[in-house]
Amino acid sequence: MFGNYYKQNISFKDKVLSLDYALILLIIILGVVSVFAMYSTERGNFDYYTKSHIYRFLVFFIIFLILSFLNIRIWFKSAYIFYFIVLLLLIGVSLFGVTASGSTRWINLFIFNLQPSELMKVALIIFLARFYNKIPFKDVNHIKFMIIPIFALFIPFALVLKQPDLGTAVLILISGLSVVWLSGFRIKFFAFSSIILVCLAPVVIAFLKPYQKLRILTFLNPERDPLGAGYQIIQSKIAIGSGGIFGKGYLLGSQSYLDYLPEKHTDFIFTLFSEEFGFVGSVFLLILYGLIIYRIIRIGLISRNSFSKLFCFGFAAAFFIYVAVNMSMVLGLLPIVGAPLPIMSYGGSSMLSMMVGLGIVMSCKIFQSEEIG
Repeated sequence: MFGNYYKQNISFKDKVLSLDYALILLIIILGVVSVFAMYSTERGNFDYYTKSHIYRFLVFFIIFLILSFLNIRIWFKSAYIFYFIVLLLLIGVSLFGVTASGSTRWINLFIFNLQPSELMKVALIIFLARFYNKIPFKDVNHIKFMIIPIFALFIPFALVLKQPDLGTAVLILISGLSVVWLSGFRIKFFAFSSIILVCLAPVVIAFLKPYQKLRILTFLNPERDPLGAGYQIIQSKIAIGSGGIFGKGYLLGSQSYLDYLPEKHTDFIFTLFSEEFGFVGSVFLLILYGLIIYRIIRIGLISRNSFSKLFCFGFAAAFFIYVAVNMSMVLGLLPIVGAPLPIMSYGGSSMLSMMVGLGIVMSCKIFQSEEIG
């Protein structure tokens, strides 16, 4: 099936030399920072979360390197297959998924529990990059080229929403829409769609589950229930604010160490980091993420084929969205949703998804001169 796609005109030595070592270094730095942060969440003890996070980062980093050496033509050829495999896994979650905390988001693969919705973030981007690869710019807005992307976007959105996981469903949708927009879709269609969504907001809210409505109300006024629904976000803002300019120091965060801040190892790890390292540390982390996104965009710019360009630009946009949503959430600028901070937050599926995406980006770099017809 992939016979013609395995032909390599680049020696292994040339592939190694073609790696983006700046991007690799940035990923390693982010991984090291995440390990120190995870160690702090366990009060300076080398316990379960820290050990597991280190193990996952090392394993997924190796996977990232392996995927980097696959010819970009292989990724192009298998884009639809990858998407449909992840889609089947999402359907499998609905049928026999693992339930935790009231949500059915995981599927048991015997070795570990996988959250397919995280992989869909990458699968959807590569699917749309493949779909729009051959479509002329002037034809992108034709109705016949809108049907497949609409189904590709809204089927996983609906499946993830059913779990229920509104936050991840919205992130998947926005990630996919970013690729659609980058392909040349007219901005007026997005504006028109946004107006329709705003008009339908009351209807959508009516169908939300009680806890989802509570999150919106808590976002608007956390103080309405300071010891209940609003507790997490209030403590998060207190912790970030108490960090000041230079922070309280590593392993010295009182909000975190006195357990005022629940779930600090997952979506709220930025809160702990900000309390300990302050404004300066937060800016450092933002610059680190910014440089990673810059390297991804740069790889897209030097790639000669539309598929690589669309994937890199789409993944860079998605990566930015994940970081922005997580940080906005812990600062109280957005409602609390399931939005992990890439590589920093504890969670195997999220880290695997990011490493797979980065592996494809690196493949675009190594095979930047490949022409894909």
